[in-house]
Amino acid sequence: MAVSLFKWIGICLILWLPTYNGLEMNVRHNSVHPLYVTVSEFNYNSKDRIIEISCKIFTNDFEAVLEKTFHTKVDLSLPSDKKTADKLVNAYVQKHLQLKVDGKPVQIEFVGSEKETDATWSYFQVSHIMGAPQKLEITNSLLYDSFDGQINIMHVSVSGNRKSQKLDKPDSYVVFQF
Repeated sequence: MAVSLFKWIGICLILWLPTYNGLEMNVRHNSVHPLYVTVSEFNYNSKDRIIEISCKIFTNDFEAVLEKTFHTKVDLSLPSDKKTADKLVNAYVQKHLQLKVDGKPVQIEFVGSEKETDATWSYFQVSHIMGAPQKLEITNSLLYDSFDGQINIMHVSVSGNRKSQKLDKPDSYVVFQF
């Protein structure tokens, strides 16, 4: 039943998307995709008392945004200078992803980044979290400065309880209560 439903949805999307007049197509690096999506995961690790954050962004979109923002050529696939590429990734994400834990702003620390097929993962953490958070306030405007149809999806897990939220540009603020 589920497989049939997904096939039906896929066929509808294939038939509908080419006729949508407002559709934005990204043709950079010979890849065409009509959606601009990031996925961010926030996981409270009670053992280490940290919030682990991972952000998945299409590499070609991320490179375009970094180049536009920092006025320099960026290659996240095979960076000749990984340290410089990581500095740009960190600076961009720090500007566009803010977090409050139980009403208090926290500093997000950069851990690293890696390329995976068509996407780039960047990793962050928030240290010294005393107890399971009751409330997470997230401001997420990743890629909003470049793509009108940007969608940012967030998954938050605290003490085995997982919640998700989708933000469509221009909405950038969400609260998760636990």
